[in-house]
Amino acid sequence: MIQSRLRRTRDHSSGKATLINEGCKISGEITGAGDFMISGEVVGDADVSGTISVTGSGYWQGSIQADNVIVAGHVEGDVTANEKVEITNSARISGTVTGEAIAVAEGAVVEGVMKTTGSAEPLEFIEKRDG
Repeated sequence: MIQSRLRRTRDHSSGKATLINEGCKISGEITGAGDFMISGEVVGDADVSGTISVTGSGYWQGSIQADNVIVAGHVEGDVTANEKVEITNSARISGTVTGEAIAVAEGAVVEGVMKTTGSAEPLEFIEKRDG
């Protein structure tokens, strides 16, 4: 499948994600390969080859480094993606956001600096789906 620049990251996945569910709290460093879906709480840093998704109920305190990052919840710390960062309308980020391409939905709150590392123009989208 050819991936369009406009195709949303969460519309495709490399396989099953590791889930940190609501009510779970993880403290420490997360490393490895694969996709991670955070609906609970993480206090620590991540360096992942894959996609990290912080859902609407998710909370992350620390830095996130991954191939792609999707934020619908709350992140306190820096977010760095080798490729895309998607920030949905329910997201709240306090920190620097860096990615080759960054998409920010209307209603998202980013308190910090946003840096694009690619040549593509910044994208905006209106979130039409829940969380």
